[in-house]
Amino acid sequence: MSKLIIDAAKNIIFFMIINKENNYSIAHENTKVNFDKMIILINDFLNSKNLHIRDVSSIYINRGPGSFASIRNSISTIKAIHLVTKIDYYCYSFQDFQGIKKIKYENIPNLCDKFKVKKNLINPIYIS
Repeated sequence: MSKLIIDAAKNIIFFMIINKENNYSIAHENTKVNFDKMIILINDFLNSKNLHIRDVSSIYINRGPGSFASIRNSISTIKAIHLVTKIDYYCYSFQDFQGIKKIKYENIPNLCDKFKVKKNLINPIYIS
């Protein structure tokens, strides 16, 4: 099973698929148009790697700090996916990983385990 990482809290919308064989990533412009079609972007990314949402075992989503609209839209999309598929999600923040100097996206699942980030819990951090 694959893990999906989503980070829309910054100036790009970033997706990464982590599986046993390979890691894949893609970035999109952080715009309202892309927020409106985020589920399409996710499906297109998965399909480009011959995967489907049912192949994803867990989703990791950056909860901020960042743009209110970016975070709200990405979390809403993942919450909808969870309601339909029951895929667990983890809302992380780079602030959760105190003491780690250089954080790579491919390490986020292990860091969430290490720092006990709770699954299926949303607690966004917005920049005002």
